[in-house]
Amino acid sequence: MKKIEIAPSILSADFCNLERDLKAIANADLVHVDVMDHHFVPNLTLGEPIVKRICEVTDLPVDVHLMIEDPDRWAPEYARLGASSVSFHMGATHAPVRLARQLRDMGCKACFAVRPAEPVEPIFDILDEFDMILIMTVEPGFGGQKFLDNQMAKVRRLRDEITRRGLDTKIQVDGGVSPKTAHIVAEAGADVLVAGSAVYGADDRAAAIDSIREKAAAAYRD
Repeated sequence: MKKIEIAPSILSADFCNLERDLKAIANADLVHVDVMDHHFVPNLTLGEPIVKRICEVTDLPVDVHLMIEDPDRWAPEYARLGASSVSFHMGATHAPVRLARQLRDMGCKACFAVRPAEPVEPIFDILDEFDMILIMTVEPGFGGQKFLDNQMAKVRRLRDEITRRGLDTKIQVDGGVSPKTAHIVAEAGADVLVAGSAVYGADDRAAAIDSIREKAAAAYRD
């Protein structure tokens, strides 16, 4: 079966017990960290000092999702802190290709994020500059929102383009992913699934991760 990666979002973790909650997801593939600045999105979360400490205490790759203004300036800083991948938004960056190349030169994976109201086709011409495309299946800014299944057509078009061109670009889906929706996003072609409430709201976090991974792997559309 296809290798499906699960990235629990610490946005749904207990920030007073963050190291404990990081250890509780040891069977995941990535740690998803949402950085919000209260400008690009209405919420405010965490910044460089906490991300630096997360990179130091977890053995998992740290996947940073920047929902901030001016990622051209700040994304490389998160790469320097130890992030293995950094996502930035279509509507925030001024020079996406230059930034993607800078991140890759630093040994960090470059990822482009697309909000629900944004089309994915405008990035097709620069798709090979990115290691992963993040398709938001909720409006960015808050956890616990309802899954937007109308984004699956976008995921399918992106998977078709990646396959047509023979690229290795991964497709990440973030928003409303759970054991009940994992098969939907995987069937559309997503292979990296971000899950917040579905993991940290479960009594057994490790079992929740395994359940999401298994359901997605069984349904994955190559």
